[in-house]
Amino acid sequence: MVIVDTTVWIDYLRGSVNPHTDWLADHISSRRIGLTDLILCEVLQGIREPDTFIEIRDEMPRRFHVFEGGHELAIFAAQNYRSLRARGITVRKTIDCWIATFCIGAGHELLHRDHDFDPFEDFLGLQVLHP
Repeated sequence: MVIVDTTVWIDYLRGSVNPHTDWLADHISSRRIGLTDLILCEVLQGIREPDTFIEIRDEMPRRFHVFEGGHELAIFAAQNYRSLRARGITVRKTIDCWIATFCIGAGHELLHRDHDFDPFEDFLGLQVLHP
């Protein structure tokens, strides 16, 4: 399964064209696409129009698998943060640490447009889909 990060969803929903949104448009019906509850939250936070908010709120969980976290994932994410910190790398956003850790633990690929995930790929085995 491919987990699509907020950075790609926002571009896709805004109609931006780039290799990541092209990949999503080409594979949205043929590949298993998922997201986490925190990605859904970030996407919904950025929607300005109330009608669009309701549409996306209802559509995404119906169309894609939304994974939920928990305390075990929180502990694993903290361990990954500490591992990178020991290498001199500071993860700027807790949510990115959580998403990367979820993908690593579940064996899912991540489609993203955020360099903050690079250390997870370089040092911790995050599988990234590079369109």
